[in-house]
Amino acid sequence: MIIFCILCLLVVAFLTPIFFVLINSFKGKLFISNNPFALPTAETFVGLTNYVNGIEKTGFFTAFGWSAFITVFSVAAIILFTSMTAYYLTRVKTGVTNVLYYMFVFSMIVPFQMVMFTMSKLANMTHLNNPPGMVLLYLGFGSGLSVFMFCGFIKSIPLDIEEAAMIDGCNPLQTFFGVVMPILKPTAITVAILNAMWIWNDYLLPYLVIGSEYKTISVAIQYLRGGYGSIDLGLMMSMLVLAIIPIVIFYMICQKWIIQGVIAGAVKG
Repeated sequence: MIIFCILCLLVVAFLTPIFFVLINSFKGKLFISNNPFALPTAETFVGLTNYVNGIEKTGFFTAFGWSAFITVFSVAAIILFTSMTAYYLTRVKTGVTNVLYYMFVFSMIVPFQMVMFTMSKLANMTHLNNPPGMVLLYLGFGSGLSVFMFCGFIKSIPLDIEEAAMIDGCNPLQTFFGVVMPILKPTAITVAILNAMWIWNDYLLPYLVIGSEYKTISVAIQYLRGGYGSIDLGLMMSMLVLAIIPIVIFYMICQKWIIQGVIAGAVKG
């Protein structure tokens, strides 16, 4: 009962900020500033006005499209290439693969702020300052944790399964995609969830690299700030609600695999 009560308190603590964002998205901007924690009343309630105006001012559907494009293709690239990399690093034991593995692990602890200026300059020089280029950049930034998790799970896969496939005539690629990859499903889904939440909500990297030309949702919402720091909180709250909904739905669909995948990738092997 004590643990249950503590968990209930944590649920309330985590959901309260989202609840206040939701109720304020239906209130006028003046009333949000004066009384942000009050429920909408007949005087403060503006219906869907904030949502309609916010969609028009931010170009929400265009931003949603760019965010979806970058997120979907980045996550797909991360899962495909990091799983293959982890398989090679785990099964081929040489000094070079050991160095590469620890370089991937080391990249997890390097803060983005250390490389953001050189990275943005390099992206401009190599013409990666566009949505397809963002996919390559996210592949690089997301590879450290993903390779680490995949390596941890692949170490637990018995070699006998792969040897049996090779005896049946499978080459290494057929063995990986036909035998190993289906076994990696829990970890792959976990990697997809973690990277999708990060990429969808990321603001700094799209802002630095593609700016306002290909605005993602997070960048589009930021442009609701007016001159001298003025903010239409009603519009911003409504757009935050719309930005949260897709990733919450995705997480709720896939969340049953996340604990299984984290444990498999971090403990086994």
